[in-house]
Amino acid sequence: MDTSLFLAKLIGPIFVIVGIGLLLNGDRYRVVVDEVMASHTLLYVFGAMALTGGLAIVLTHNVWVWNWPVIITIVGWLMIVRGTLRIILPQQVEDLAAKMVSRWSNILQVSGLLVITLGAFLCWKGFL
Repeated sequence: MDTSLFLAKLIGPIFVIVGIGLLLNGDRYRVVVDEVMASHTLLYVFGAMALTGGLAIVLTHNVWVWNWPVIITIVGWLMIVRGTLRIILPQQVEDLAAKMVSRWSNILQVSGLLVITLGAFLCWKGFL
């Protein structure tokens, strides 16, 4: 359980801060997405970073129990999938991002609130 608490304390604040940033700076995030999708190098580097982070989480915390720590494991596996897709199927990732940007404001609000909620939950579990 120590690993679960450590990862909750690590991931929780990051998610809260990123979620708030999404809600407060939507126009800047759209520029970031556009720039990343326009750069094959950035898409690859961010894919490699997501894959590395996801593998680090899963290798240290592959916990499949019906309790809150499974959320951390799911985040790790989602990072692995995200990183893998960015490396292996970059064109499809770019196409999907282009579709998402066309619905930017709705996606931004929903994802911002979801990330804040998940981060706050992990902070609560990790720090309290």
